[in-house]
Amino acid sequence: MTIDRLLHVVHRRWRSLFRRSRVEAELAEELDNHVQHLTDELRAGGLDTGRARTEALRRFGGVERHKEACRDARGLNRLDHLWRDLRHAWRSLLARPGFTLVAGTTLALGIGATTAMFTVVEHILLRPLGYREADRLVVLQYERMNTVAAGNFLDFQKEARSFAGMGAAEWWSPNVGGGDAAEEIQGLRLTAGIFPLLGVAPLLGRTFTADETHAGAEHVVVLSHQLWQTRFGGDSTVVGRTISMDGAPFTIIGVMPRGFGFAPYWATGARLWAPLVLDARAADRTGASLRVFARLGDGVSLEAARREVAAIAARLEQAWPGTNRGGTVVPLKELVVGDVRDALQVLFAAVTLVLLIACANVAHLQLLRAAAREREFALRGALGASRSRLLQQSLVESFLLALIGAAGGLFVAWGGLRLLLRLAPGRLPRIDSLSLDLPALGFVLLAALGATIVSGLVPALAASRADLHGVLKEGGRGNSEAPGRRRLRALLVVSEFALALMLLIGAGLVLRSFDARRRLDPGFRPDGVFSAVINLRGSAHQPGERREQFFHDLQQSAGALPGVQGVSMINHLPLHGDSWRLSFVIEGRPLAEPGDGPSAYFRVVMPDYFGTMGIPVLSGRDLTEDDRRSGNQVVIINQSMAERHWPGQNPLGARISVGALATGADWYTVVGVVRDARQTGWTGPVLEEMYFPWLPPAAPGARGGETLAASLHPGTMTLVLRSTRPTAELLREVRGLVTALDRDVSVSDVLTLRDAVDEQFAGPRFQLSLLGGFALLALVLAAVGIYGVMSYTVMRRAQEIGVRLALGAAGGDAVRLVVGQGMRLALAGSAIGLGGSLLLSRYLRSLLFGVGPTDPFTFLGVPLLLAAVALVALAIPARRAARVNPLTALRSD
Repeated sequence: MTIDRLLHVVHRRWRSLFRRSRVEAELAEELDNHVQHLTDELRAGGLDTGRARTEALRRFGGVERHKEACRDARGLNRLDHLWRDLRHAWRSLLARPGFTLVAGTTLALGIGATTAMFTVVEHILLRPLGYREADRLVVLQYERMNTVAAGNFLDFQKEARSFAGMGAAEWWSPNVGGGDAAEEIQGLRLTAGIFPLLGVAPLLGRTFTADETHAGAEHVVVLSHQLWQTRFGGDSTVVGRTISMDGAPFTIIGVMPRGFGFAPYWATGARLWAPLVLDARAADRTGASLRVFARLGDGVSLEAARREVAAIAARLEQAWPGTNRGGTVVPLKELVVGDVRDALQVLFAAVTLVLLIACANVAHLQLLRAAAREREFALRGALGASRSRLLQQSLVESFLLALIGAAGGLFVAWGGLRLLLRLAPGRLPRIDSLSLDLPALGFVLLAALGATIVSGLVPALAASRADLHGVLKEGGRGNSEAPGRRRLRALLVVSEFALALMLLIGAGLVLRSFDARRRLDPGFRPDGVFSAVINLRGSAHQPGERREQFFHDLQQSAGALPGVQGVSMINHLPLHGDSWRLSFVIEGRPLAEPGDGPSAYFRVVMPDYFGTMGIPVLSGRDLTEDDRRSGNQVVIINQSMAERHWPGQNPLGARISVGALATGADWYTVVGVVRDARQTGWTGPVLEEMYFPWLPPAAPGARGGETLAASLHPGTMTLVLRSTRPTAELLREVRGLVTALDRDVSVSDVLTLRDAVDEQFAGPRFQLSLLGGFALLALVLAAVGIYGVMSYTVMRRAQEIGVRLALGAAGGDAVRLVVGQGMRLALAGSAIGLGGSLLLSRYLRSLLFGVGPTDPFTFLGVPLLLAAVALVALAIPARRAARVNPLTALRSD
């Protein structure tokens, strides 16, 4: 069809639809002209006017027939029929408010829940990151480590040809002054290439240049939109102002736009960015602290970039053994959504099953309604209505019902998103941008169309096949029903139970997994422990020789607070803080090849840390105040480290040297073994760990070189207090103590150890809440489905049941008849659901812990639960069957 022809057709349809009276008048005039022309010809042949007119109408074949043909050609009849069907469907739904309310609510729940989960999936998994051509952004890292040393990054930047740009970022959390007290703010230090890489222009000012990333350059900083609003009140003249960070002046040169965040998967709370200076670190091959980001060059594939990076890493590994193993390239989007992709896909699949169950329930209601209207459809068919017209009317009614469900589904989705925001763990990426937007509205319409097809097509086909002869014949026999329709309803109930069982088994597996997590022992007593990060950077106590006195005074003052049962400090709080790993050698054992030697996580603690945390000392002794004052080179190891490196031996008195292949410059004596405590994750294996005392800078173990150096006297420590007092009171008093010692020292990241433990359950709890909610909804819908079908069966078979009772059957026989038929449907659905669960449960593997995807307890318990629910749902129809009055049932015919 040509464009001209298409435009002509569209114009004609438009006039026919919206200027109908004028089109009808023109059509009548045109046809009358044809008749008049024929009449004139007949009059010219000798007929009088009356006979000529009559003969002309006979030859023309009927004006109304030609009008219908013209309307069909213009598509007007189809539109007219559709409009009539819509009005009829609307009146029909209003005439049966109970049916409309139940069916509309069922669809609203299914469509609304599915729309809410689709919105989550679309925002997190499908929507591009907020950077220019975000699908071309990648991260360079190693297979076993996410960070890169400065020297290695500079070599990658110089040698790689697969990238249009490359930059690095490093964690930074400066103390920002200017208020009543110092405030620690999360930020990043970036190389100059990062902002051009991302392709996002600042809202105000500019980003930093390459010249500002070298030593000696002026300190500059770029603010996030949030920090600009909260700390500077959105002042448009903020560019050029100076703020104090870590005791140094920084000039504000730019403000990023609203919604900008970097990096999107790590340091997601960063609110400011400053230049990263690497001049003095160009030779560093072991201090891996950088995250490296790059943009693929035009025409460069991900695999080609991976091959090049692997080749460069291999050359660097040869030059500096143990520093560049397994270099690879990972898409940035994969790192952002990788941890939640499987969970969201499983949850979306689960809620889709709920929608299918809802559609099956509505289809069952539609079948019941179609059975009640089969005489009406049969009569319409006998009067000339085609099957396509009857099918269209039924589908239009189903679509209108689905639109009602979709309208209610929007409210359900809106409420569901509010609930999701409350339940969602803080680590769920991009959760703040959730909203019902155009993609969500489009999905609602698609869901309504899908619900129309799934829930309305089968009932519509059944209704359109209504036959007057068959209906009258069946009506003469009483309340019997066509076998095909009974099988359809049975199939719907079986499918509901199968889908519900699959959801319940999935929820059961996740519940069992959650319980297994809860039963894990963290190795410490979290209840009653308060923590806060104390940051000395930029204060008068930042110099190493003054840190000792500050932390000592703070520990003594905090210990004297009312109700405090224990107080200490650690550099990184378990389950919440960072994790640093160091290689070590054991005295008397041969040195390993670079990169192959043993390593362990290390912590720096103050005296009484293990007592405050409730971590038992299994052998040896605790660290003491004398170790700190005298600079004793001692170390405490955890149980896993002792068992791995001294199996069947007593490690007390053994000596280790820590650092990059240390050769014995500084030896640390093992003086104690403590119970394993979960530090880096809740469900992973407990790894080897070393605890060192906080040593003054002048202590022998803090001399520098390739040992612990400044790490043994960090300027940032986490205060831990054991007390039964409220957190708010402790925080207020701790802030007062810190301010009294030095107002430039910040107190941040305040939480209880119970909060840190609960953070580990946020993701699993979110998954369990949603999957459990979907499963419960599916269970209710399945129970309603089997209740409905058996109630209708009892009603249709009331005469048969009455005859049985009249012939001597007991009420219990009627009960067994109904319960037996219903349980056969439930068991058939359960059998199919078990098979489907066995096939699909492997996709749940990534969500499970401590339980297999074919857990026997779950696969046996859930069908029993479903059977019990089915029995409860069958109780009322069975009781109704037992109470059928034979005389009333026989007389009703």
